[in-house]
Amino acid sequence: MNITITGASGLIGRRLLKSLAAAGHALHVLSRHAGTNLPAGVRISAWDPMKGPPPEECLRDADAVINLAGEPVAQRWNDDVKRRIRESRVTGTHNLVAGMAKLAKRPAVLVCSSAVGYYGSRGDQTLDESAAPGSDYLAGVCVDWEKEAQAAEPLGVRVARIRTGIVLDARGGALQRMLPPFKLGLGGRLGDGRNWMSWIHAEDLVELYRFAVENAAAQGPLNGTAPNPVTNADFTGALAGALHRPAIFPVPEFALKLLFGEMGTVLLSSQRAVPRAPVDAGFRFRFPELAGALADLMRS
Repeated sequence: MNITITGASGLIGRRLLKSLAAAGHALHVLSRHAGTNLPAGVRISAWDPMKGPPPEECLRDADAVINLAGEPVAQRWNDDVKRRIRESRVTGTHNLVAGMAKLAKRPAVLVCSSAVGYYGSRGDQTLDESAAPGSDYLAGVCVDWEKEAQAAEPLGVRVARIRTGIVLDARGGALQRMLPPFKLGLGGRLGDGRNWMSWIHAEDLVELYRFAVENAAAQGPLNGTAPNPVTNADFTGALAGALHRPAIFPVPEFALKLLFGEMGTVLLSSQRAVPRAPVDAGFRFRFPELAGALADLMRS
């Protein structure tokens, strides 16, 4: 298949390019930075998602489009950062679909990233894809983001929306930032540790994106989370155990809010999301349990 990808320079995008190339797909990356370092054989075209739809030649031959682009959420928020988080997702996806609408032959599928932030903080409630959205800032961003992706459906495009949880990769993202203090024996739970963490091994998430591209049964919302979420206390205990270190230094709620401002509330939010839709569509997780995922990541 000819697959066009946005946001390919991120943590998941880099892994996904390798997986799709190994499967024999022809890849075309759309990026604001035409000099992005990419694997051999990958085409690249310059496109700024904030400045309008991509040129027609960027999408003309695409059988599938994967939209990963978005401003990082894991940073201290202010009004400008929150604007960039929203616009990079909502406006960027709107412009991408507008470009697809202009084509005489449209891609068969659009796979768009989203996040379990869609559900808001829901305590101990188990959340499959049928759960209602939350009402906080990130939930509103996700709702509007997905709405823009769904605008491709009347164009005859199958749309899959992957609501990603906490991606575990020792080389980047949240886990990479956790490892130094935990290796020193300075790790611990966040707040009271009772908030649920919907996690996923990076390899499983990459394979879920590939599955969504290649399988017609994958459509609508798909929770990009492992089948067995854990509480923050259990996660920190498992990570410390995998490193053979104690986890006795909890980070109190006030310290998180002092360090990260409004973003600190996101670190304490609770989403107990389960991937009912991917499993029903036939997807099988290589790492359904946290212990196995951490063991694999520590080896790598």
